Amino acid sequence: MQTYLRLEQIDETVQAIRSRTSYQPRVAIILGSGLNALAESVLKADIVPFGELPYFPVSTVQGHAGRLVIGGLEGQTVLIMQGRVHFYEGYSMNQVTMPIRVMKRLGIEILIVTNAAGGVNPDFLPGEVMLITDHLNIMGMTGNNPLMGPNIDEFGPRFPDMSQAYDRPLAVLARSVAKDRGLTLREGVYAGLSGPSFESPAELRFLRLVGADAVGMSTVPEVIVARHAGLRVLGFSGISNKANLDGSTVTTHQEVIQAGEVITPKVEAIIRGVLRGM
Repeated sequence: MQTYLRLEQIDETVQAIRSRTSYQPRVAIILGSGLNALAESVLKADIVPFGELPYFPVSTVQGHAGRLVIGGLEGQTVLIMQGRVHFYEGYSMNQVTMPIRVMKRLGIEILIVTNAAGGVNPDFLPGEVMLITDHLNIMGMTGNNPLMGPNIDEFGPRFPDMSQAYDRPLAVLARSVAKDRGLTLREGVYAGLSGPSFESPAELRFLRLVGADAVGMSTVPEVIVARHAGLRVLGFSGISNKANLDGSTVTTHQEVIQAGEVITPKVEAIIRGVLRGM
């Protein structure tokens, strides 16, 4: 039988973080595979490894540093998750999304999520950035919604609305920033699958048929829990590889990490501009 983290356990983690920093962050940023560099720019940062916090899940994947970086960035006080944990690592959905609930109890109001994703839309090219306008919760459709189990009323209602999961005013700001910097910003629907295997050509064709523009193995559970808790969400996918719709190419995690080197400066420029514009 699955066990669920209680509010008391979440607050214990919150207190452990507060004992390690005097900052009161308003904005949280989750950095996906190969997108760690932004955290290195945080001023006068307090750094807390995931493994030093009670109940906090620890990342086991290459490209995920696994630490909290808290400090100043572009005039905002931020909390950055340098890496994340995934359902495929063996954690429950409750554990995967526990950091979001910690953020809420810390006083976070805005969550910026990033990920490396495969391009499903045939017009998208590796190295481009996509603004996430909506998502397909494929994991949740197969019985792994992160809100399953007892509802914690202190966070939100039993049946939260997801019609505007991604904050529209923040999206307007992101578009403006990208335009001002001459950056191509694609827009589309992100499909969240459990992984860890990459998608088959038939699965990719199915995803394209149902409206997906990019696909990955994270983000959607985090966004659902963030919206349940009333956080405003802005999301970006770095397109790391082109869809293998006919089975003619092989996708590797190393390819995803290498693509991050091209994507990171673009995502960083947009996020910095958004932070300045808040």
